[in-house]
Amino acid sequence: MLGIYFSGTGNSRYALEVFLNQYDKTADICALTDQRIVNCIHENKDIVFSYSVQFSSIPKMLKDFVDDNKDLWSGKNIFVIATMGLFSGDGAGILARRLRQYGAQIQGGLHLKMPDSIADEKALKRSLDKNKMLVKAAENKINKAVQDIQYGKPPQEGIGFLYHLAGLFGQRLYFGHKTQHYTNKLKINAQKCIGCGKCAAQCPMNNIQMAEKTAKASNQCTMCYRCINICPQQAITLIGKSVIQQGTIEKYL
Repeated sequence: MLGIYFSGTGNSRYALEVFLNQYDKTADICALTDQRIVNCIHENKDIVFSYSVQFSSIPKMLKDFVDDNKDLWSGKNIFVIATMGLFSGDGAGILARRLRQYGAQIQGGLHLKMPDSIADEKALKRSLDKNKMLVKAAENKINKAVQDIQYGKPPQEGIGFLYHLAGLFGQRLYFGHKTQHYTNKLKINAQKCIGCGKCAAQCPMNNIQMAEKTAKASNQCTMCYRCINICPQQAITLIGKSVIQQGTIEKYL
């Protein structure tokens, strides 16, 4: 078994680790950016995806990976985990439908509410204790899902037609354009930047480069919010004008 994750602040990575620790401790785990990933997919028939939902859709980087490697999915048995700050409708289903088009067999889906990662917006900000409770609730839900799978009844969250409608009319119809392309809206405050290079080193798209000891953003941001949450100077924003609350999964464990 193989676990594949795309995670900005660690929520989706952690969810996958908890799932596989309960379901198959021998499973391999690959980040979407792992150089081994294509070989690992070839070697495994059973795959679990885990990723964060963006506007009831999948991250552009994940979509491109699936489409660019469409010949890999035929005959694969795939379970989908989608993490979110509040609501996704068919967060798991939108990837499931894409993979099914390429011949994959979809086993089920699981939606997990996790601490919000949109660090430059006031919405969905919770206290440290409440975020810890969210993570604990997600752990319990994962454990229940694993038990259901072992009993032959995998959860189907996000997979059916009603979920599809909820995702479409809940968010994607209005905001879906935001995930159709990479964005050039990432902003780095040169006055705050100290040139530590953390953002450039951690960007999964290599969208940030260091120039004259200052970080510079290009136009290929996949909106994972990793750089915004790890910047020690709170110098990076995307949707909002200033950083409200930073956080990675380690903060809530």
